[in-house]
Amino acid sequence: MPSRLLSLLACTAVSTGLVSAVPTGTADARACSNSGTGVPIPIINKLLPRGGSPIGPQKAMPAYDHGGTKTISWVTGPKSPNRTFGRFGISGTDVGVAWDNGRGQTLMAFGDTFGNCLAPAQQWRHNVLLRSTDGNLSDGLSLSGRGYAGEMFGAVGVEGVEKTAIPTAGISIGGKQYVNYMSVRAWGPASVWYTNYSAIAVSNNNGRSWYTPQNTIRVNAGITIPVPASWPSFQAGDAKFQQSAYAKGGGADSGWVYQYGTPNGRFGAAYVARFRPGDILDRGKYQYWDGRTWIVGNPDVARAVVRGPVTELSVSWSPYLNRYVMLDSPRGVLMRTAASPQGPWSPPRRVAPSNLELYAPMMLPNSPALRGTGPELYFNASRWEDYNVMLVRTTVRR
Repeated sequence: MPSRLLSLLACTAVSTGLVSAVPTGTADARACSNSGTGVPIPIINKLLPRGGSPIGPQKAMPAYDHGGTKTISWVTGPKSPNRTFGRFGISGTDVGVAWDNGRGQTLMAFGDTFGNCLAPAQQWRHNVLLRSTDGNLSDGLSLSGRGYAGEMFGAVGVEGVEKTAIPTAGISIGGKQYVNYMSVRAWGPASVWYTNYSAIAVSNNNGRSWYTPQNTIRVNAGITIPVPASWPSFQAGDAKFQQSAYAKGGGADSGWVYQYGTPNGRFGAAYVARFRPGDILDRGKYQYWDGRTWIVGNPDVARAVVRGPVTELSVSWSPYLNRYVMLDSPRGVLMRTAASPQGPWSPPRRVAPSNLELYAPMMLPNSPALRGTGPELYFNASRWEDYNVMLVRTTVRR
């Protein structure tokens, strides 16, 4: 891929600074996800993940309380307690990758986002960032602030070149924020999409602005070409790390950060790499699990730690369990646990049924199970029919 095109595709945009909230009067604003017929054009291009009809209005949150899992409340959308349409100009969004910013605030990165259906381009944004200081999730997840949520980083916006840029993982290291994202070239059939590359966006100001170091780009070319360390990476194994999850090591693994990777789409296996926190931007120091040991600098050797299909996933160390926890959602929301980051991982336990139509389960860092204070594990989960994110609680088992 020509370097000028890479520079264009990796271009990161303006800040997430919040400005005045969108007007909510019926004469000049209408929530796309609450309009009945106003399905946004970008959503039509993004084929349904599991079949079915295009999205319609956001409905009442589906009530589910069974087997230790319970839906708590909408996080986003006009019908959420957070009223994100009026406060942030968000009527529909998904993903909600969550991490602690290092000072007790939860940051959440969302994917493709739209707002006012009557505004130009339906106020489409490729991604947005929201914040929370809510320490008690039992009654819902409260968002902080108000004002129109701008894009974190941009994308070309052209199908077949770069349709969008979607966050898949986030972590705070040394007072800086790091988001791993994928550059989506085009949407394919259901649960299939094609990426140009994945990369790391960095923020020095708690998410108000972002930039992408070129040497963090993993080009999805399927070939290995030796290049200088400062260039984007062309290694066949980079295809295994187009979508990610970060987990800080716990127990004997303290002092390491683990990056779980999957290929683009929802059908690949999961792989794992590790690095020291200070080396997050130096891909030459990453170590990859080859099935027996850790190999430095070569993603080609990575072997699957969980067989596919693995979808958008999140992974965290649970002091309560003294084990790692993994969530994904190929057929309902599945949970696996492991004593070591590389596994072996337990057989999956279904914690939410497929008929809830949830995807992208992203754990909340202030869950009791992740702080060692109880078995409750909270996660954001997206629902396609409403194209919004809800809060779900489940319990982990010792």
